[in-house]
Amino acid sequence: MNRIVVGAHYGLKDWLAQRVTAVVMALYTLLMLVAVPMASGYDGWRALMSHGFIRFATFVFIISLCYHAWVGVRDIWMDYVKSAAVRLVLHVATLLVLVGNAGWATQIIWRL
Repeated sequence: MNRIVVGAHYGLKDWLAQRVTAVVMALYTLLMLVAVPMASGYDGWRALMSHGFIRFATFVFIISLCYHAWVGVRDIWMDYVKSAAVRLVLHVATLLVLVGNAGWATQIIWRL
C-alpha cells in the first residue's frame, strides 16, 4: 500500500534552524548587553563596531534573524494562505523584504 505524502515536510531541518538561530541571537544579545554600556555616544559605538569580531558577530546576528524570520513567516503563509498564487506572491515579497533588510543592515554596519 502506497502512502500519499503531502506538504513540504521541512520538519526537523526548520525546527533545528529555529533553535540554532535563536541561540545565536541570544548569545549576541548577551554580548551586546556587556559591550554597549562601555560604548557611550556615537564615537564609542563607532569604536565598538570597528572591531572585526563585533562586526562579524553583528553580521551573523542579522543573517540569523532574517533566516529565523523566514522560517516562521513562511510557515505562517503555508499554514493559513490556501491559494497557491497568493502564497507565492507572499513568499517572494517576504524574501525580498528580508534580503533587502539584511543588505541594508550590513551596509550600515560596514559604514560605521
